[in-house]
Order: sequence, then structure tokens, then C-alpha cells
Amino acid sequence: MPDFITISGARENNLKDVSLRIPKGRLTVFTGLSGSGKSSIVFDTIAVESQRQLNETFPWFVRNRLPKYERPHAEALEDLSPAIVVDQRPVGGHSRSTVGTMTDIYSVIRVLFSRHGSPSAGPATAYSFNDPSGMCPECDGLGRTVRPDWDRILDPDRTLAGGAVRFPPFAAGTWQGQTYTNSAELDPDKPVGRFTAAEREFLMRGRPGSKVTVTGTGGTWVTDYEGLAPRFERLYLKRDLSAMSQKTRDLVREFLAEGSCPVCEGARLNAAALATRVNGLNIADCTHMQVTDLITVLKDIDDPVAGPIARAAVTALERIDAIGLGYLSLDRETSTLSGGEGQRLKTVRHLGSSLTGMTYVFDEPSVGLHPRDVGRLGDLLLRLRDKGNTVLVVEHDPDVIALADHVVDMGPAAGAGGGRVVFEGTPGELAESGTVTGRCLGRRAQLKEDVRAAGGGLWVKGAGRHNLRDVTVEFPVGVLTVVTGVAGSGKSTLVAEFTAAHTDAVVVDQSSIGISARSTPATYLGIMDTVRKIFARETGADPGLFSFNSSGACGTCEGRGIIYTDLAFMDPVTTTCHDCEGRRFRDEVRRLTVGGSSIVDVLEMTAEQALEFFPDARVRRRLRALRDVGLTYLTLGQPLSTLSGGERQRIKLATRLHRTGAVYVLDEPTTGLHMSDVDGLLGLLDRLVDVGNTVVVVEHNLDVVAHADWIIDLGPDGGRDGGRVIFEGTPRQLLDAPGSFTAEHLRRATA
Repeated sequence: MPDFITISGARENNLKDVSLRIPKGRLTVFTGLSGSGKSSIVFDTIAVESQRQLNETFPWFVRNRLPKYERPHAEALEDLSPAIVVDQRPVGGHSRSTVGTMTDIYSVIRVLFSRHGSPSAGPATAYSFNDPSGMCPECDGLGRTVRPDWDRILDPDRTLAGGAVRFPPFAAGTWQGQTYTNSAELDPDKPVGRFTAAEREFLMRGRPGSKVTVTGTGGTWVTDYEGLAPRFERLYLKRDLSAMSQKTRDLVREFLAEGSCPVCEGARLNAAALATRVNGLNIADCTHMQVTDLITVLKDIDDPVAGPIARAAVTALERIDAIGLGYLSLDRETSTLSGGEGQRLKTVRHLGSSLTGMTYVFDEPSVGLHPRDVGRLGDLLLRLRDKGNTVLVVEHDPDVIALADHVVDMGPAAGAGGGRVVFEGTPGELAESGTVTGRCLGRRAQLKEDVRAAGGGLWVKGAGRHNLRDVTVEFPVGVLTVVTGVAGSGKSTLVAEFTAAHTDAVVVDQSSIGISARSTPATYLGIMDTVRKIFARETGADPGLFSFNSSGACGTCEGRGIIYTDLAFMDPVTTTCHDCEGRRFRDEVRRLTVGGSSIVDVLEMTAEQALEFFPDARVRRRLRALRDVGLTYLTLGQPLSTLSGGERQRIKLATRLHRTGAVYVLDEPTTGLHMSDVDGLLGLLDRLVDVGNTVVVVEHNLDVVAHADWIIDLGPDGGRDGGRVIFEGTPRQLLDAPGSFTAEHLRRATA
């Protein structure tokens, strides 16, 4: 069997004719600055070509239902093996997706209850909240119901004529509101809070045969009286809200309250499923337990029939516990998982596979992980390798890089300055290589000694959401505060409580930015409208001519710059438009210039070049934000779909900067950043604080922790063993904090 994956002349995105030999059966880590070309090699070249060739082995009928992959730009790729990709995309999911369904462990638990439970509700589907035979009939298996918030809809201190009904479509003066103000059964001038029980019941539910006279544009007529409750439910709860206008949807949601289902009490299942017991527990009891507790319960089952089923579930649960997620429960909705939790759950699914000779491709699997948990991740990657697989990892974390059998360092810079292999070898050789990555590997975190003094405090009091234990904590004003702790300790929950209490905070979370082939840094930053107006003013032409999404677009490619050809069953083909040569605009638009440059020339400028070109203050302010986040090498017209994860995070950050006296909340801003880029981020955070802002950062990166003015450390562990503030103070004081995993790793990083 070949010992290497061979790449020849790869030119995808910014790659410069890259040729590589990657050892099979080894853990290879790709490093380099954000935007240097790591993902272009691993994902856009190796993974895409592997999946494309694998799809070619299926019949046409099957291939037509599979994703289509275009052949990567490379002279040759040889000796590939089937690739399994674990990327950074959030797990997401909807209300019916849980940890149990995602990992398929819930399916095993359902079989256990159907075979061993008493009294049995039937086959395994009878225990599924996603199947009509098992779901609660009241909430349809969601575990919660949406009801009108009558405390918000009705003001007890007002009369019906004086606006007691706050819901605008039913308010006094509307034709529907006349149902209540004109009823002979109700006093329109009596405060609703003073209604008798009978009057309140009539207002809410009415009485069969009751009539009321109303007046509308068509005249006056007598109609049946309809109570507030049935009318609201008929018009807004029993109809598809998505079919209504956005304005109506937003209005209705203001007057709704979501709560636990009163029938199943949040368990999602019907009475028959919940009546079944195994060792005194029903299936909802089991899925609500922490994974570690559920393992203990299932190990006690020794029945000849149920034993093997329980052992299969225990094996899968122990894999989750082994990667540090034993604090999760199977009923936890996947949409509530952090990025790091989702990454590890996606990975653990593959540990039970007996396949060998595969290529596993990971995109920064350490994202969202505390240094304590990175070691567990490393064990997981090595286990995949030791089963006879090739493991390719795009990564910045020094601890993951140290595990590699082989390292490929990309650079020397980012964007157009990258796309080359600057080093190949072992981690030890990389540290001596002199590349940007190599130099960063040998450095130590620098403790901030001269910390800023707080100018007041912003409080969170009595927080008890999720696993927080009545937490009261002060966030100092005018300083850089880092909230840290192991995964599941309650960091994100605490900061969510903080932002809920301080609604004016500027929040930059980990959600991905909206990207398409037509979105660019210029459009995302919001400067294209100004640029078009400048060109229109200087040339006398219509502003729409200077948009490739409007009248200025090339007619052949419709402003895309490329021609995408769908070849039905065959792989699609993308070619550069021969009319505009990929520049997106019509010829006559390209001849219109300002200061000697056309709109095409402007979009081909880097942010640094554009700063010198534009005198407009608004444009320059937005471009300086790009410079502040280290993205001056991006061109204004580069499609956002070609940016790396780290670049996308930073461009999102750039749109939220330059407010004074604000509170900034950043959720793991080092995501996707090379070690050298973290220095630039720290400089940016310092500038935000120095101009009068308060900055709160949720972060695991020890360079950021060491640079804080104030640290709030949660723990001591995750799940029920977390949810407490175990330390508050400066980085120097944290070194001496007992019982803190963050302190333990900070001591090592600064030694």
C-alpha cells in the first residue's frame, strides 16, 4: 500500500502550486497564520477530491442525490483514502435534536425500555418523542408549550375602554376590540382587575349564544361573542406563523410565554411511555441524568436480554465521559451546546467505528476547549490514528501541535502573501525552524503586572440558570475582564445573564457571518453604498452602475465573475467569465474612473491601499477597523466565502468596534487565530479599554487570561460540579488559587 498522500501543483484559493507528500497512518497537523492556506490544502483540496472520487463509485441514481463537488485546482492528487470531515460548523439542530439523538444513544435506550421495561408501551418507537406513537399529545414531543402571556396582554389597572387589552389587534377602537367594549355582559369602564370571577371568565371564554354589536367599514352588524383566549388561539396559535408577515410574527412573539408542558412536565413523551420503568426509573429520568450517573445506573442491569443492550449504551456513554463531557445529559438540546462541546460530540461518533484506512480531517478541534480538556482531545485523535487511519488536523494550539507525527507549516504570511509550504517535519524541528509558528511555540505567557483600576461595577445577582448556583458577581467597569473555567462550568451562562441584565452591551459571539459568492468585505462593512455614491457624484452616472448586483453587472455572468455549469449527473464546472474576465462589471462601467481608478480597481485594492485612496471619513473609519483586526491584506472585493474561519471571526469583530463608553462582550475571540494573531487581538482589546470601554471576554487562551486586568474563574469542574465562582482577582493572584484548573495550567504556561 502507498505510504503517502501525494499532492502536485495545488492552486486552490491562494495556494501557489503546492506539492506535498503527507504520510499515511500518521497524525499530521497543518499550522500557519489565519488565511495562509491551511484549509485550502486540507479541506478544499484533499477532502473535496476524496469525497468527489468516492461519489463517483455510486450509481447515477444515487450520485444525483449526493452533494456535488467540483474537481479542485491541482495537477494531481494520488493515493487518497475515503475522507471523513469534522469541521467547525456549529452542531445547531432544532428543538427535536438532543445529545441522545445526535449520538444515537437514545435509540439504544429506547430499545432497552421496549425490551426490558415494565409495563411495556410497545416497540422502540413508542419511546420516541419524534414519533406520534411516543410523543406527548399536548406539546407534540417538544416538552414545552407556547401560551398567550395574559399578564402582558391584559392590564388589570385599566378598563376595557381605557386600553386594558394591550395586544394591538384586539385593542379598544379596533373592530375586534369592540367585541369586548360593546358587550352588554361587561362594564367597559370598570378596571379589569376588579372583575368578578364570572366576568373574568366571560371576558376570556365567553358563553354559547352570546351576541355583540360591532361597527366596521362595511357597516354595523351583530356577531357571536368570542372570548379573548379562543380568539387569540384561533388567529395566532393554531395558524402557521411563518405564513404571516415578519411584522406580525414579531408582534405576536412579544405576547407569548413559553413554559414546560403541563401534561408531560417537559419529558416530551406520552403517559404510556413514561409509565414504563427499568429499575424504578422511566426513560425521561434516564435521559435527564448526567452521563456519569447514567453509566452507573445502566451497569446495574444484568438481565440476559437487557444486559447486552445496556452494555452497548454504557460503551457509547463512556466515550462521551472520556472526552470530558460526562456532565451532559442525553436530553440536552444540541442547539444549546458550545462550539467545543459540539466539536467533541461530532468526533466521538467516529470512535465506535471499526473502519480503518480512512482519512479523518479536523478543523481546529481544540476550539472552545479549556487547556485541561485539550489533553483529552489529543488522546482521541491518537486513538483514531492508532486504529490505522490517517488524521489531518488544521490547528493553532501548541499542545495539539506537539502530538503530531508530522507538521506542515503554511505561510509565510496570510492572503496573497501565503499559500506556500514553509516547513515540513516534526514538532521539535518546527520549534527550531524560525518560521512565525516556530518562534511562537517557544514563548511563555506574560502575566500582566500593572493592571487597570476599576471605575465601578456591573452586577449579576442570584443567577441560577442551568448549573449556576445562586451566583452573585461583580464585573468591574473600565477594565478587561476574562471569564474562564473548564467546559461546562457555566461561563457562557453567566455571561448570558450579564448581557440580559445589561442589554446595551455590544455582543460579538461565535455565530457565523452570512456569506455568499456576492458578499465581500466592502459589502459586509457597509461601505459599498458610500463608494457607489462617490463614483456616481464624480462621474455623473447612476449609482446602480457601480454595483455588480445591479445595473452595472456583466450580462454574461450576472455579476458573479464566474460561470457555473451544472452537468446534471456529472461534476459541476466553474469557469471565469470570458466577457468580464472575472471582474463582474460591464465594459462601460470599467471605463468610468475616480482618481484614475475604476470601481473594479477599487475592489481589487487591499484594505491598506484603500485607506490611502479614500478621503471619505466614513469609509476610512470602517477600513481602519479592518486594520485594527489585522486584515489589511484582504481585498475589498474578495468573496467572503473564500475567507478562513479566523478571518470571518475578525471581520465580524471589525463591524462592532469604535464605540466609546460601551460594554463589549466577546465570546472566545481567539477562535481561528494563530498564536501571533493573538498579540494583535490583545492590542485591540487594550485599545478598546483605553478609550473608555468595558470589555468582558469568555476565553480559554492562556495568553488572554494572563493579559487580563481581572479574572472570574468558574468551576471547579463541569455540569453539577461547576456553576460556582471559585476565583476573582488578577492574573498574578490566580497563580496561587487552590482547586482551579485554570490556575494549574497558567502556572505551567508562565513557568
